[in-house]
Amino acid sequence: MPATSNAFSDAADARLPSRAWLIVGLLCVVACLNYLDRVMLTTMRDSVKSAIPMTDAQFGLLTSVFLWVYGLLSPFAGFLADRLSRTRVIIGSLFLWSLTTWVTSHCVTFDQLLITRAVMGLSEACYLPAALALIADYHRGSTRSLAVGIHNCGVSIGSGLGGMGGWLAERHGWSFAFSLFGIIGVVYSVLLVFGLRDAPRQSDASSTSASTEEKVSFLPALRSLFSQRSFIVLLAHWGLMGLAAWGIVGWMPTYLQQQFNLGQGEAGFAATGYLQISTVIGLIIGGAWADRWSRKHERGRLYVAILGMCIAAPAIFLTSNTETFGIAITGLVIFGFARACTDGNTMPILCMVSDSRYRATGFGVLNLFACGIGGLTIYAGGALRDANVNVRHMFEFSAVGLLVCAVLLSFIKPQSCKTNTPTLP
Repeated sequence: MPATSNAFSDAADARLPSRAWLIVGLLCVVACLNYLDRVMLTTMRDSVKSAIPMTDAQFGLLTSVFLWVYGLLSPFAGFLADRLSRTRVIIGSLFLWSLTTWVTSHCVTFDQLLITRAVMGLSEACYLPAALALIADYHRGSTRSLAVGIHNCGVSIGSGLGGMGGWLAERHGWSFAFSLFGIIGVVYSVLLVFGLRDAPRQSDASSTSASTEEKVSFLPALRSLFSQRSFIVLLAHWGLMGLAAWGIVGWMPTYLQQQFNLGQGEAGFAATGYLQISTVIGLIIGGAWADRWSRKHERGRLYVAILGMCIAAPAIFLTSNTETFGIAITGLVIFGFARACTDGNTMPILCMVSDSRYRATGFGVLNLFACGIGGLTIYAGGALRDANVNVRHMFEFSAVGLLVCAVLLSFIKPQSCKTNTPTLP
């Protein structure tokens, strides 16, 4: 089934299934828990290190191992979501990572923490490809970027609330937050059984019956994805995005704490709260803007993403090269808003260049590359700190990477651009 026909039918079917926005709302909560559970460890560095002795490199390794396992398994997890029920994959993923979060609260050695972080990477890998593909199944026309953006608001809120980890750790011990949010996630996974549904089969893109009934296979999916030059370009772009994003998430709390003499909780909130508030605004505005632009020009989503990168790069450079706290936060706010214009459009752009049967697999491949690079970045940050090298140099390198991302996006061509078919993604 050619990807071009998918794009045409996506534009043609303007009517949304009845549960389209309900699905986005339900998944927004899951996305919040997903990122809250993974990020809060980075905001309680002092509490964790005082309870379980480790070097800065080992502390960075806790997040790196999560990312490496998460990234390595993402293509296979995406393949499961393409082949099986997306909702079952989502609910199972939420239950398993929430249970693992609760188990983490009982760790007493570094090795135990390392194992639970690896298991969390395994269980969380199944969520994002399945969730974004499910949203794309429900939102086929000019609501896709906004729907993905609203879902990703949950990601930003969860990342922002991750700052609560340092605050709760100072008052109740580092394990309290893991126990609390692990239990919340297990309960919510049970509730989702009654509310989450796969997109109606009859509302799928008007593909041929043969391709609709054909079982998805892993190797043909990879061949289809990598046969598209634009997918390879998108892969390189997403990898560099992972370098910038995870370096900032992993080490910005520590950088602000030491650069401006902040407490652990204050630094955690400063690094995540301001950033994620601006990201939520950027996701909504960027999603609506991209949808509107795509109605007039099929490269509209790409243009919004490119502009976002061009603004985000100098913003993060500003944050890492100032002695004034207010200026540093201003740079973070601008960075969060601008980067969101790209993040919210990644799945819609993927839908423009890939076969609809392989959307979750394709996003899993993107995650593999981004998380591999992101994990190396976080571990490198710890190694730089151990060697007394200022982490700001990593942020400066990330800023350069963001500019390269903008250039890469300009080389992506929607399928209809290549075939001169007047369609929308």
